[in-house]
Amino acid sequence: MARILTGIQSSGVPHLGNILGAILPAIEMSRAPENESFFFIADLHSLTTIKDAEIRRHHINAVAAAWIAFGFDTDKNLFYRQSMVPEVCELAWYLNCLTPFPMLANAHSFKDKSEKLADVNAGLFTYPVLMAADILLYQANFVPVGKDQLQHLEMTRDIAQKFNHIYGDTFVIPEAKIDEQVKIVPGIDGQKMSKSYQNFIDIFLPDKELLKVIKSIVTDSLPLEAAKDPDTCNVYNIFKLIADSDQTSAMRKNYLEGGYGYGHAKQALYELIISKFASAREEFGFLMSNPATLNHQLEKGEKRARAYAQDTLSLVREKLGY
Repeated sequence: MARILTGIQSSGVPHLGNILGAILPAIEMSRAPENESFFFIADLHSLTTIKDAEIRRHHINAVAAAWIAFGFDTDKNLFYRQSMVPEVCELAWYLNCLTPFPMLANAHSFKDKSEKLADVNAGLFTYPVLMAADILLYQANFVPVGKDQLQHLEMTRDIAQKFNHIYGDTFVIPEAKIDEQVKIVPGIDGQKMSKSYQNFIDIFLPDKELLKVIKSIVTDSLPLEAAKDPDTCNVYNIFKLIADSDQTSAMRKNYLEGGYGYGHAKQALYELIISKFASAREEFGFLMSNPATLNHQLEKGEKRARAYAQDTLSLVREKLGY
């Protein structure tokens, strides 16, 4: 059985791009009987940028609720908050003591902000080591990563190999699992959907607020009666990522024939989101309104995760002479 580990940023309510590009593919992968999935909410990593405790708590709950609402099986797999497995911090310290300064100075997570060193905290600088501890603590075989995170996984491999070389076989050397078919979901302005660009669609918004966001999708100014190119339209390009083939074909035909306005397309997209994600929206709302239920789901995974973590940490401490 392959052990797959994925860290999930706790940066707010997952948007449509997160759902289509990350959540649904990861859940599908976790359903394979040969896979054992460890999915954790990286709430310790979030402390490098988010200082407000209430905001962090809300973000953690929203991320957890979204994954569970879309069907992640918390009985078959492990789902847990990083901060509730404190062993990761102890392992991160041990790994810090084996990690050369130049390696961290070359990390993208640091270099991207190094022009303003006053804004760089030590947590941001050692971010890759905590990420290494996240992975190695659970002896993960595969780590799904985007190309922007590949450097950090290579650093994890280097750190693990160095530890194994000095102290003998201890850690599984993880491999990257890169999905070349990752969906790039356009935002309401046509750029990649991102919280950084403030161009995202939050499918969990109340109906009227969701419709307002969808109506703000940027389009050209062609009149209703004109034929339109669907491939250059943000509304169509979002719609086709959610719709089935018949719905997509019908929408495309409407664009090409004319007599179909962008207002019609936006209404169709809104109705599709409402119908397609009805059960997930309902479950998300329930979990956010019932934090005790949500905590119970996470605590199941955290109890199991700590057992794995303690086994690894006991071996590491023995190797180090503690």
